[in-house]
Amino acid sequence: MSSVAVLTQESFNEHRSGLVAEQAGGSSSAGDEEAPAYKDAFPPLPEKAASPEGTQEPVNAWTSKIRPLKSSVITQVFHVPLEERKYKDINQFGEGDQAKVCVDIMHKTGAHLELSMAKDQGLSIMVSGKLDAVMKARKEIVSRLQTQASATVAIPKEHHRFVIGKNGEKLQELELKTATKIQIPRPDDPSNHIKISGTKEGLEKAKHEILLISAEQDKRAVERVNIDKVFHPFITGAYNKLVADMMQETGARINVPPPSVNKTEIVITGEKEQVALAVAMIKKIYEGKQKNATTIAVEVKKSQHKYVIGPKGNTLQEILEKTGVSVEIPPPDSNSETVILRGEPDRLGQALTEVYAKANSYTVSSVEAPSWLHRFIIGKKGQNLAKITQQMPKVHIEFTEGEDKITLEGPTKDMQMVQSQMEAIVTDLVSRMDYLEISVDPRFHRHLIGKGGANINRIKDLHKVSVRIPPDNEKSHLIRIEGDPQGVQEASKELLELASRMENERTKDLIIEQRFHRAIIGQKGEKIKDVRDKFPEVIINFPDPAAKSDIVQLRGPRNEVEKCSKFMAKMVADMVENGFFLSVPIFKQFHKNIIGKGGANIKKIREETNTRIDLPAENSNSEMIVITGKKENCEAARIRILSIQKELANITEMEVSIPSKLHNSLIGSKGRFVRSIMEECGGVHIHFPIEGSGIDTVTIRGPAEEVEKAKKQLLSLAQDKQTKSHTAELKAKPEYHKFLIGKGGGNIRKVRDSTGARIIFPTLDDEDQELITVVGTEEAVREAQKELEELIKSLDNVVEDVMNVDPKHHRYFVARRGQVLRDIADEYGGVMVSFPRSGTNSDKVTLKGAKDCVEAAKKRMLEIIEDLDAQVTMECVIPQKFHRSIMGPKGSRIQGITRDHNVQIKFPERVDGPGKGGPPAPPAEAAVQENGEANGEMVEEPAAPVDPTAPKKCDVIVLSGRKERCEAAVGALKALVPVTTEVEVSFELHRYIIGQKGSGIRKMMDEFEVNIQVPAPELQSDIISITGLANHLDRAKEGLLERVKELTAEQEDRSLRSFKLTITVDPKYHPKIIGRKGAIITNIRTEHDVNIQFPDKNDDNQDQITITGYEHKATAARDAIQAIVDELEEMISEDITLDARVHARIIGARGKGIRKIMDEFKVDLRFPQPGAADPNQVFVTGRPELVDEAIDHLLNLEEEYMADVNENESKMTYMKPTGDRGASSMDEGGRERGSSKGFVVREAPWQTGSEKVREAPDMSSSEDFPSFGAPVAATNKASPWGPKRF
Repeated sequence: MSSVAVLTQESFNEHRSGLVAEQAGGSSSAGDEEAPAYKDAFPPLPEKAASPEGTQEPVNAWTSKIRPLKSSVITQVFHVPLEERKYKDINQFGEGDQAKVCVDIMHKTGAHLELSMAKDQGLSIMVSGKLDAVMKARKEIVSRLQTQASATVAIPKEHHRFVIGKNGEKLQELELKTATKIQIPRPDDPSNHIKISGTKEGLEKAKHEILLISAEQDKRAVERVNIDKVFHPFITGAYNKLVADMMQETGARINVPPPSVNKTEIVITGEKEQVALAVAMIKKIYEGKQKNATTIAVEVKKSQHKYVIGPKGNTLQEILEKTGVSVEIPPPDSNSETVILRGEPDRLGQALTEVYAKANSYTVSSVEAPSWLHRFIIGKKGQNLAKITQQMPKVHIEFTEGEDKITLEGPTKDMQMVQSQMEAIVTDLVSRMDYLEISVDPRFHRHLIGKGGANINRIKDLHKVSVRIPPDNEKSHLIRIEGDPQGVQEASKELLELASRMENERTKDLIIEQRFHRAIIGQKGEKIKDVRDKFPEVIINFPDPAAKSDIVQLRGPRNEVEKCSKFMAKMVADMVENGFFLSVPIFKQFHKNIIGKGGANIKKIREETNTRIDLPAENSNSEMIVITGKKENCEAARIRILSIQKELANITEMEVSIPSKLHNSLIGSKGRFVRSIMEECGGVHIHFPIEGSGIDTVTIRGPAEEVEKAKKQLLSLAQDKQTKSHTAELKAKPEYHKFLIGKGGGNIRKVRDSTGARIIFPTLDDEDQELITVVGTEEAVREAQKELEELIKSLDNVVEDVMNVDPKHHRYFVARRGQVLRDIADEYGGVMVSFPRSGTNSDKVTLKGAKDCVEAAKKRMLEIIEDLDAQVTMECVIPQKFHRSIMGPKGSRIQGITRDHNVQIKFPERVDGPGKGGPPAPPAEAAVQENGEANGEMVEEPAAPVDPTAPKKCDVIVLSGRKERCEAAVGALKALVPVTTEVEVSFELHRYIIGQKGSGIRKMMDEFEVNIQVPAPELQSDIISITGLANHLDRAKEGLLERVKELTAEQEDRSLRSFKLTITVDPKYHPKIIGRKGAIITNIRTEHDVNIQFPDKNDDNQDQITITGYEHKATAARDAIQAIVDELEEMISEDITLDARVHARIIGARGKGIRKIMDEFKVDLRFPQPGAADPNQVFVTGRPELVDEAIDHLLNLEEEYMADVNENESKMTYMKPTGDRGASSMDEGGRERGSSKGFVVREAPWQTGSEKVREAPDMSSSEDFPSFGAPVAATNKASPWGPKRF
């Protein structure tokens, strides 16, 4: 591989210096220099884009660089008339097939299309792009958006090839030009008809063009003349001028084969007369040259042939033009060095001289240069050589890869200078450049390079070297480093150290289940960042989630990888341990109690057991609470949750032993069997052990009676399964299911008791809502199936019946949108009950449905009517203040009483005292004074005496229902009336019982479901009242007394912790005791669990430090502080003088340098503040021996840094301007600089003809430089900028 570049003297000088030398100011003042002319400093733009022929534009800085550019993008507009549009649906414009076609054309051709609709509904298409793309797009538009027509044209068969053209180019051009499709018959087809398809306009154009081609061929003739190849140059003439003149004169086309094609035949085409004339002229030249021309053969070196030929054969043409002699050069693949000159004898001598001159005009030489230096010689993007060869563009410099030489080729007169420059560059680079090859295992190469080349780029930039690392496919160990010798050595050392470190590296694969990967990485990578910070030398790579891989790769130093591996293995073990979970079934109504007010209960359990507890959503039917964490913690949380449920309800737990092999069959498909038992037995929870555990114990939890019932059913089902279990299925409409089950499961229980089979109905979650499953022995299943089928058959037998219901009871049945009737329909197989319209006096009620269902519904309605007839109204007097408590949250308690006792309960309207929410009004007697006046006014006598024993209306609760049920409901209501008890608690503890913002007392009230009233502070009372249900009071009282015990213990602890101790310490030691960012004092506080208070700035006793805490801990903290003080008192402080100019270097970036010194010598350094009296004074504090060492170190640093400072200052003296010091001013650094006179030019537009003063324009002049919007005084003086417009 070789590359060519050019070299100039200027770039060589620049290369030697490393950068362009800045122009130093001359010794003479600026005023002595000739000011540049305005036109030279600011050359004008060219006035015209192109000058007319025969005139020459003035050359200036602008015209020498600007070249006229022609746009390669054209725009054409095509119109498709409405009648020729292929897609005529106007509503589809901009969408549909038409738009898709346009998009497809744009993709195919690369042209840009814009569509618009003309008023005549024609389609205008603007096509932009390169000419070729536009023509292709036009053809596509015509063929795909315009309707097509076809026509034929007949021309002679021999003319077809002229329509096709060379390689079909003419045909393609014709098709593009006319936007048509032209089909020409094959050569073996005798037909002479050419078929054209396209638009009408295109057809006409194509026809015309084809007929023109044919007509042309009718008039044309072709003549072939054989002329010896050696005489062809005489026919063509120099630069083909002769043949061009002949073609122009005769009008014929003359085709002479080029020198590279070994043919003797010259083809002349055109009209017959023109061809004949051209042939005659050619033969005349040929015959003349054949008669008069002679030849001469000379030997010219093969390497010089190309100089005789010249670029693109121009030199040969030049010789032919000058002498009329043809020079014949042997082909490049021939070894012959003989050159033949052919022409007139008297011209051969001159031609020979020209040949030798051209052969010797160029020289080839070489410069020895190591191949690794080639790219440094070339420079970045060839910049070095490009600058060198600008002066001598004819010189070519060739670099060949792997060769230690550079080939120079060019004119002899230029070669010597270029060669000397190249040799100087090579000598310079060899003297200051070096290279080194180091061997590194290829498997470490990519690690040396780093991510995105980070490592290798850092080394290159740091050491200013070039590093070549072989590509992977070479499998080479050698890494080559080139550059400055010192940089090469340092870079090689660093690379070898990196490689050595990598050889000590180890890669280890950890098998970690993918489900733990996200947990190890953490949210936003926080957890894995901590691991990487802990093991910074270890690279941790997780597999891509899509790869489904469990392999985590660790790479780094062997010891660190082992440590990291153990650490991560422990993390995973903890996760596995904490990943245990179990489900606890808790009755849905108790979930809110598990959560507690504001989530207090659940939060406490989570924190104390260190588990995650998830409850089902409120709208979910699930009763399962899921606990996740360590196994023992999950068990503890489970016990806590179950204990809460046990306290709230009469819940018992029973264990039943059933062989584990029967568990799956008892659970049933998707839990159908066990779910049917749980639903039938009042929602008990049945818990089977984990599958495969081999445990036989099944746990049943719920109300005692229901647990017993579930146990019997479970054991019965297990016995059936052990003997011989059989299953059958039958279907019934979902509306029949409730009737088949019966009220409280009575009907289905009869079937089960009589047959011994178990009947399972579908749940709401089951797909088939009609499927009923019967399980048991074969005989029991058969009998139960038979009974159920009979029941279902009877239900399918629809009958209609009528019953009499007193109109006064109608309202009860149809009230609340017929809720009672809907309940009857649900319970009794969808029976339809129709009452007469309101306003009629009819008592006829119609029932329609299955016979048994109608009878059962009728019986139920009669029971309801009997209840309504036997209904009584009873009053229960309970003070209004207790009504809300009796109702319970959202009326839950009162709803329970209504449901359990089947009565209606109505509470009175609430009556507030004077002022809403205010205290009740005092009795009337209290307001009456002795004189019979109230508040100074006469009181009217009441119209009738009021019975003081009569209850208030707002206290009366009305109950409706059967007498016995009302009496039972009254008893239940009175049992809900809260009772108050009093507890004596020391007044000092009241505020702790209340807690912050009442949180403590609220928590107790929520936990025990009571109201606790603490007396107002101003009463100073020790009595706390507890109000609530009788069965809650005892628990609440015990809880309150327990809290009092805790608070008393806390109060005693606070007293012990409040012990205070004072220590006297000199204030100058306080910062040392506190430490950097309070580190030392925080450590003492944490270690001894005390509070340490330093004096405020305004305190009188600035040396007093107060310690508060337990007595023994406060004493220990005092001793720790005293130990620090004793150590500080042993320290000494010495001041030294360090030159202020080195302070910044000693301190270092962000104080790194000074911190390093302080940590190394265990001393404290204080540098002077800005504006200090002595800016060179530095204080060193510490132990005497350490202070001396630190001072020695600082003085050594000062000596080292001052050498650099002095060197820099000496350099700066050479950079100061040498202008007139008297006229100079001081710059920011205190150095003098010459005065500036501004930039001055001659012959500027603002200078009038008479003005000769060379001064910079006055920029403060509002006339010459007006501000925007500012008024300017009128003046007769002409402005160089043109007439003023303001």
